[in-house]
Amino acid sequence: MDQSQIKDIPELYSNIQSKAKEIGFTMPSDLYIGSLLKTLISSRKNANILEIGTGAGLSLAWMLEGLSVDSSLTSIDNDPTLTKIATDFFAEDPRLSLLCEDGGKWIENYEGPPFDLIFADAWPGKYSHIDETLAMVKHGGFYIIDDMNPQKNWPFGHADKVEKLVQILEERKDFNLTKMNWSTGVILMTKIK
Repeated sequence: MDQSQIKDIPELYSNIQSKAKEIGFTMPSDLYIGSLLKTLISSRKNANILEIGTGAGLSLAWMLEGLSVDSSLTSIDNDPTLTKIATDFFAEDPRLSLLCEDGGKWIENYEGPPFDLIFADAWPGKYSHIDETLAMVKHGGFYIIDDMNPQKNWPFGHADKVEKLVQILEERKDFNLTKMNWSTGVILMTKIK
């Protein structure tokens, strides 16, 4: 099996990738995490999905491809330049709420229903506000993070933060956890309590 042979890449993916490169965005999600997100999201109907860290919308393209017509997806990023790119590509999709605001404050103020899947690809929901974010996952729902393996763009000392986060997540009794040394390093968790 050759995992690099991904045949169902979203139609808009290369255009979004070009825009991201054009502005010098150096933290895009890769094809593997996108494919995984699409697969997991497509297992849910009438789902409520959250992405924290829209970026330019590369992972969002995959997520929307897997999203059923009766589902909704909220994606948050605090960078207006990136949010504008994602808005240009996805504004017409009625299933999507694309927000340009501070993810940490949004998490603190959220009072809506729990999420079937949360992809935390930003500091809030991953390195801060972790308890609040995990509390927003529905029973049987997924929490996913990537970039757990060393990355070229990591600042000095970030590896220690990753190690501490992994330890915190492994100690949780309300989730099952799988670490995958695949893509950029993925943790997939399912809420069991």
